[in-house]
Amino acid sequence: MKMDADLLHSTVGLSEEEPDMNDWELPLAFMKKRHSEKIEGSKALAQSWRMKDRMKTVSVALVLCLNVGVDPPDVVKTSPCARLECWIDPLSMSPQKALETIGANLQKQYENWQPRARYKQSLDPTVDEVKKLCTSLRRNAKEERVLFHYNGHGVPRPTVNGEIWVFNKNYTQYIPLSIYDLQTWMGSPSIFVYDCSNAGIIVKSFKQFALQREQELEVAAINPSHPLAQMSLPPSMKNCIQLAACEASELLPMNPDLPADLFTSCLTTPIKIALRWFCMQKSSKLVPGVTLDLIEKIPGRLNDRRTPLGELNWIFTAITDTIAWNVLPRDLFQKLFRQDLLVASLFRNFLLAERIMRSYNCTPVSSPRLPPTYMHAMWQAWDLAVDICLSQLPTIIEEGTAFRHSPFFAEQLTAFQVWLTMGVENRNPPEQLPIVLQVLLSQVHRLRALDLLGRFLDLGPWAVSLALSVGIFPYVLKLLQSSARELRPLLVFIWAKILAVDSSCQADLVKDNGHKYFLSVLADSYMPAEHRTMAVFILAVIVNSYSTGQEACLQGNLIANCLEQLSDPHPLLRQWVAICLGRIWQNFDPARWCGVRDSAHEKLYTLLSDPIPEVRCAAVFALGTFVGNSAERTDHSTTIDHNVAMMLAQLINDGSPVVRKELVVALSHLVVQYESNFCTVAIQFIEEEKNYTVPSPANTAEPGNLTPVRDSPAIPRLRSVNSYTNIRAVTTARNLNKSLQNLNLNEEGAPAAFSPGNLSTSSSASSTLGSPDNDEYILSFETLDKMRRVSSYSSLNSLIGVSFNSVYTQIWRVLLHLAADPFPEVSDLAMKVLNSIAYKAMMNARPQRILDSGSLTQSAPASPTSKGTHIHHTGGSPPIPSTSSSSLTNEVPKPPTRDQPATRPPYTPTLGGQAPHSHQFPRTRKMFDKGPEQAAEDGDEPCGHRNYISAALQTGLCDWSAKYFAQPVTKIPEEHDLQSQVRMERQWRFLRNARVRKQSRSITQRGVSRLDDQIFINRNPGVPSVVKFHPFNTCIAVADKDSICFWDWEKGERLDYFYNGNPRYTRITAMEYLNGHDCSLLLTATDDGALRVWKNFADQKNPEMVTAWQGLSDMLPTTRGQPSSASTHSAGMVVDWEQETGLLMTSGDVRIIRIWDTDREMKVQDIPTGADSCVTSLSCDSQRSLIVAGLGDGSVRVFDRRMGPNDCRIMTYREHNAWVVKAHLQKDTDGHIISVSVNGDVRFFEPRTPDSINVLQTVKGLTALDIHPQANLLACGSMNQFIALYNTNGDVISNIKYYDGFMGQRIGAISCLAFHPHWPHLAVGSNDYYMSIYSTEKRLR
Repeated sequence: MKMDADLLHSTVGLSEEEPDMNDWELPLAFMKKRHSEKIEGSKALAQSWRMKDRMKTVSVALVLCLNVGVDPPDVVKTSPCARLECWIDPLSMSPQKALETIGANLQKQYENWQPRARYKQSLDPTVDEVKKLCTSLRRNAKEERVLFHYNGHGVPRPTVNGEIWVFNKNYTQYIPLSIYDLQTWMGSPSIFVYDCSNAGIIVKSFKQFALQREQELEVAAINPSHPLAQMSLPPSMKNCIQLAACEASELLPMNPDLPADLFTSCLTTPIKIALRWFCMQKSSKLVPGVTLDLIEKIPGRLNDRRTPLGELNWIFTAITDTIAWNVLPRDLFQKLFRQDLLVASLFRNFLLAERIMRSYNCTPVSSPRLPPTYMHAMWQAWDLAVDICLSQLPTIIEEGTAFRHSPFFAEQLTAFQVWLTMGVENRNPPEQLPIVLQVLLSQVHRLRALDLLGRFLDLGPWAVSLALSVGIFPYVLKLLQSSARELRPLLVFIWAKILAVDSSCQADLVKDNGHKYFLSVLADSYMPAEHRTMAVFILAVIVNSYSTGQEACLQGNLIANCLEQLSDPHPLLRQWVAICLGRIWQNFDPARWCGVRDSAHEKLYTLLSDPIPEVRCAAVFALGTFVGNSAERTDHSTTIDHNVAMMLAQLINDGSPVVRKELVVALSHLVVQYESNFCTVAIQFIEEEKNYTVPSPANTAEPGNLTPVRDSPAIPRLRSVNSYTNIRAVTTARNLNKSLQNLNLNEEGAPAAFSPGNLSTSSSASSTLGSPDNDEYILSFETLDKMRRVSSYSSLNSLIGVSFNSVYTQIWRVLLHLAADPFPEVSDLAMKVLNSIAYKAMMNARPQRILDSGSLTQSAPASPTSKGTHIHHTGGSPPIPSTSSSSLTNEVPKPPTRDQPATRPPYTPTLGGQAPHSHQFPRTRKMFDKGPEQAAEDGDEPCGHRNYISAALQTGLCDWSAKYFAQPVTKIPEEHDLQSQVRMERQWRFLRNARVRKQSRSITQRGVSRLDDQIFINRNPGVPSVVKFHPFNTCIAVADKDSICFWDWEKGERLDYFYNGNPRYTRITAMEYLNGHDCSLLLTATDDGALRVWKNFADQKNPEMVTAWQGLSDMLPTTRGQPSSASTHSAGMVVDWEQETGLLMTSGDVRIIRIWDTDREMKVQDIPTGADSCVTSLSCDSQRSLIVAGLGDGSVRVFDRRMGPNDCRIMTYREHNAWVVKAHLQKDTDGHIISVSVNGDVRFFEPRTPDSINVLQTVKGLTALDIHPQANLLACGSMNQFIALYNTNGDVISNIKYYDGFMGQRIGAISCLAFHPHWPHLAVGSNDYYMSIYSTEKRLR
């Protein structure tokens, strides 16, 4: 084929497509998030933003060693020299007064930052005074932080031995004070500020002493006689912070224009020193008229943001915070800038000190050390803000003009906005985030800041984490006290984002009454639905497993509010209202009774038939927690529980597996509540199942239906299927079970009853293959399946003692049905519930123990042979020796191979007690005895097991739904982004489709004169029963009884082979490609009425089951009109797919045609066929809303699905007198119906006329037939081992009897055939395993 080559070279052809071929407009089935994602919540992010240990600095020691008037001997001062200490000239007054004034001033400067601390001054102290001061402050501070400020301008520089200097009593000597002692007195946590020359020495000594201390403590811990071991241990110095004015080798600047305590000024009066320093730079000449004197007169107060001084202080805070956040590692930023208000202020000011002091060749030092920040670009923004402010000063002071506010915050918000709109996906976080935080304080910019913050949080969980680490939380919490309506949508959006990422904020919200804000938003009918949805999501998080939140919201009338919105047109709102209700009454009885009074459960019933599967799920969840309350039961509440249970039971055949999973969990709550009742039912069912044989399809298997044993070594093993559902383990376990059961024949060779007989039998296969939790199943899949089918026989009514129609019996049947669900996750959950009850029943019903565990004479059922000869009849499959169990060896069990004859593993008792105990039972023990050495004490089980079932059963639906709020909501989806890869790939596929349509049409329009050129032949792993060409690529799917093989017919290679997962006694009878024009899925239908949809087949990935459901329940086994035909004995299930509408028509051995809407995943219509035989073929036309059905009684019936069930059959043709093999409705507006019966008569009908308009006769004894939709060709497969091709005029085009290249080998009996929807290709499968494809001769292709 030259298809792909053409595709690469040209893009013409789209323009020539008919409008109905517009692939872009076709809806896609099963491509929603619920199909493509695992249903589970997102991984919780580590909550590093929440301060584990907030701290306060409660005590401050101000130690000033100035000795005014006397210079220390080791410092030579310049003249003139820097003199100001705390902005006071010590020489302007008497030394003592100067000292006291400086002390008082320093205290005032610190009080600006931490007014509530205890301040103690120690002016020119002795060692004892310092010791007394430090120990008393530590005693009072307990575990809080203490600050030690040391000014050493009047004493010698620190020594390399780690000493600073103080005085003796008479001020005649300098006395050294060891840092080691200071550490001991101050304890931890502490912060030290050293304003003296060579201050870096102290920092180094401090670290050495701290290390020495750690080592001493380690020695003391090992050696009890060590002197330190007896003392109370001094705390670790790790929590100590140090700020030093300069490096170990540097002197403080002596510039007379600067204060002598420049470092202290930067730390405690940053704005004042920053403005002075600005004026001392050359650039200040650009601001004429500004002098140092003028700066002193700047109007305003530091803490009033509306004044010039307050605004500068605010901008300074924002800038230093931003620099720190952008430069420091996150954890260090949290520790220094968010843990303690005073420490944060000092560190912000320390960044300024670094900038100013470095300009005088001094490098301030800190411990923990900070990266250099003095060159950060944000300092230029600071210089600009100072410039703008100072340039207004002369006119403000002299003329009293109004102060113009700085554009700084507006500009920073614009920069943030630019980052949001212009940036790429992976980039550094926006620098301005801490500024956005500051802006939330200002009413002027608040609205814009919240809007931008919301847009930022919408980028994903990482953005929420960043914002929380900056410290946004207290700000947005406080804003909930605001009554401004315009903030409501923004705050609701922001809070939804925060709670979607970190639900632990629920407690903070309730503590601050924040929940009331969201209750009022939810109750406000003028709020758009999206905002009410977010509000109800927030409330659902507040009440989630948090009793204080449940109580608060119950008081706030949440239940009535929610019930009013259950019928809102917005589906997401309906979904979250239901989840919120389910959570508020989860294990909280007052809320449940409030719900009962409001008939909440009855109002929720309407959502059980909602068109959106997620809403149905949420309603099932809410009703499940409604019945799942563990409070005492009254008759009233039991009645309600029963009503709810019967309403839920109606969802048993819902089309969506997520709904059915939620249903199992909801019913499991009920099972836990009424455990004893369910135990009684379980015992009845188990006893009944043992005594009853079911005529199952497996027992009536005829030779033509049995797939021969695969003995060909050439066929590789089945590819194991990796589904979201651990399907590999589940399906192989079931498959193994079945292969073991198959062998359960007695001597005469008749099939044994389909029964595992006693409880322990075939559970071993499940356990060996490790069901998801590796828990031993008491009831095997087979037992449950038989039980399910037993329970549908009417004669059972008289046999069971319990009132058979009691609610508990009904629910048990529902769970049995769900245990056989085609979707493995659903059946696993149901198996868990049923086994949990069977286990309880066994524990409770304990007859006497078997004395001789080897005896076989107990309760062995009668069998055709003598009792003891053949143990194996009593049960189903024998347990596998559990030493091979995957729990004991680390080997991964292989999926059963499909190419070896199954052999029964020998039964050997297990060795050692590690194996699950059911292996240790004698083969024919009584139903409920405990087995060898398994006597349990009376009280050992019940509560633990009850918790096991409820704890293990969760679907993750609510957490998965919450992910919606954590993900970007405002971002354009990738498929709508014209430049995205997803979009490009789709465009490529649609061009390919147009090419295939155009080229194939050109061939079919010329007419096909021969079709016998074999272009593909290969031996299929199983006998082909259904074949289906992919409409556009070169892939063909071939199904055998229970597996699907994919071939590339152009390259002639096998692409994939996997197990479909259907039970042993069922077979695949139909296949369809869904979304064939785009991302293809394969739908398989089996004759038990189950539908499964697969993705990722025929490529490098593992096939995954997207969804599965019971398309038809109660399929009736029928026999085909002609016993001689070997291919099928019943119609099985037939389907037809309509891509344009997303509707799937299903029928088969039933008396109806059922229409499923794949978008809603629910049944939309049941059309009665009005016939007493099965439907064998379906064909529909969306344009005319017609469905044509061919039936086993030879009739062809036409239905108009727009009409009611009684009027929709508009035509019945009874011209065939035998089984209709195929009825085909041509898709044109005046298309005809073509039908063919097993006798080979082809009839053409015009839907509006009662009689056929044309009849052709082809070969008799048809086994398979297909009609080419474009080329007017019919292919007939006959039981006489040949294929005849006709055109619609009845002319024979080709007869195919022999395989090419197999030395003229005869074709096997035809089991199936199918035309390609576009190309003139015919695929043929035959009973000898071969699969071949025929086409027109090469020159025409």
